[in-house]
Amino acid sequence: MKTKSTEQSESGKKKIDPIKNFFAGGAGGACLVIIGHPPDTIKVRLQTMPRPKKGEKPIYTGVFDCVKKSVKNEGFLSLYRGVGSMFVGVTPTSALSFFGNSIGKKIQTPSRDDEDYSLPQLFFAGSVAGITNTIALTPVERVKCLLQAQEAAKLNKNVSSTEYNGSFDCARRLYKKGGIQNLYRGAGITIIRGIPQWGVYFCTYDGLMRVLRSEKNSKENISAWRTILAGGTAGLFSWLIGMPADVVKSRLQSAPSDKYPNGARDVFRELIKKEGFGALYKGTAAILIRAFPANAACFLGYEVAMKGLNYLY
Repeated sequence: MKTKSTEQSESGKKKIDPIKNFFAGGAGGACLVIIGHPPDTIKVRLQTMPRPKKGEKPIYTGVFDCVKKSVKNEGFLSLYRGVGSMFVGVTPTSALSFFGNSIGKKIQTPSRDDEDYSLPQLFFAGSVAGITNTIALTPVERVKCLLQAQEAAKLNKNVSSTEYNGSFDCARRLYKKGGIQNLYRGAGITIIRGIPQWGVYFCTYDGLMRVLRSEKNSKENISAWRTILAGGTAGLFSWLIGMPADVVKSRLQSAPSDKYPNGARDVFRELIKKEGFGALYKGTAAILIRAFPANAACFLGYEVAMKGLNYLY
């Protein structure tokens, strides 16, 4: 299987189409959710589980223990808890990410001698995506974190009944209780996480694709394995950068609305005071297990969709 180099014109210069990137990015995001949601559920449960009291055992001892207990007590489909909001939100979120990245490129003039973008320029373009996608990403992740944390609380017998009956019920109740501000709780920390994370994400992908692209197919087709390798690696690197802010974001977005009045700053202070700096990388194993296949699927879906759009239009 081959995928076409999506932003390469016949003359070898970059030809950026933000609208095509928007729709192809949405297709890539759907692929990412299908592959990546179960380990993301495990990540959130590990990040949001309460710290055990002295003499007590933690709810989960690690990634595999969390998977085992979740499936045993709630069934395999519990790993897809909150996936409804992700599917509804993933199209605009991923679409806005690829759209923002393309706009970030379009406003720059390639600085390399081969009329390509330098790594700092690619990082800047990706950083734009970290701002544009916040519009859709914040409420989607707010709902997702609450649903995933709710299931973990039920498992720990901290709640006696289900508070939210799915993604849409959760979003409706959040809006009813606190308006749009309640849905967008955590927007600031989402941007703080997103700017470096998405910068690294797209910079790594485009940089690796340039390295992996041989002279023979530089203007023709790019093999799927190169897309998978570059996309998966981009996912790994971006999450290593984004994990600390993601832990803070998950704690904030899964907490009751009246907790942490000063937002992410309160979460960070409490986290460091009670659990130390190591807590900022809680759930890393789960997210790194997810990162490669999920993001490889995302970029492969994006490239295939872009190839189809280029053929049709």
